[in-house]
Amino acid sequence: MRFDIMTLFTSLIDGVLSESIIGRARAAGIVEINTHDIRDYSENKHRRVDDTPYGGGMGMLMSPVPIYNCYQAVLDTMREKPDISRRVIYMSPQGSVLTQDKAKELLEYDNIVILCGHYEGVDQRIIDEIVDEEISIGDYVLTGGEIPACVLVDCVCRMIDGVLSDAECYELESIASGMLEYPQYTRPYDFRGRLVPDVLLSGHHANIEAWRQEAALEKTRKVRPDLLYKAKGKEK
Repeated sequence: MRFDIMTLFTSLIDGVLSESIIGRARAAGIVEINTHDIRDYSENKHRRVDDTPYGGGMGMLMSPVPIYNCYQAVLDTMREKPDISRRVIYMSPQGSVLTQDKAKELLEYDNIVILCGHYEGVDQRIIDEIVDEEISIGDYVLTGGEIPACVLVDCVCRMIDGVLSDAECYELESIASGMLEYPQYTRPYDFRGRLVPDVLLSGHHANIEAWRQEAALEKTRKVRPDLLYKAKGKEK
């Protein structure tokens, strides 16, 4: 799977996505992640990419021209693969909120192109011209789309074959399983008077699994009851 991220801050994205599990998958060639500096495609001699918005208002708006030029350059690198399936995403607080189900949908594509906005956002015309959908990582505003882009790439990449050692690594995690994950423990057995539940030391796998399911259900009821309501809605 290939990701192409159009941004003003390539080093920020490369710094995050070159570490840990995603970094190793990238180095091994399991996933391809390319960053593209939008400034390189500005037609202004000062590499300017923003301007004041028509109608007035606070801040600066990213111009559609360098973004479009950058996008065309991305497409040019894949001319030999005309049938590649592609999804162009703009990371925006106005988009639909990223979920595990959405991440699974994105696995269907060979190439995901991500546009990272900055300043007061981007000219609406570039969204209308090239973007397939807008995605948000939550109901809050950040200074740019770079961190959300990293979140999206990480979320999708973890489900690509070979990135994790086994599908169970993500299928049983919180949210992915439909509930929050059960509490987990490691050594020492006694930490400041807080003991590991005895059932986990019993060696009885059926009892351990039953405890984990009940603990996950109880934690979900307490912290995220909305997940249980969603599950009931799907059953109907």
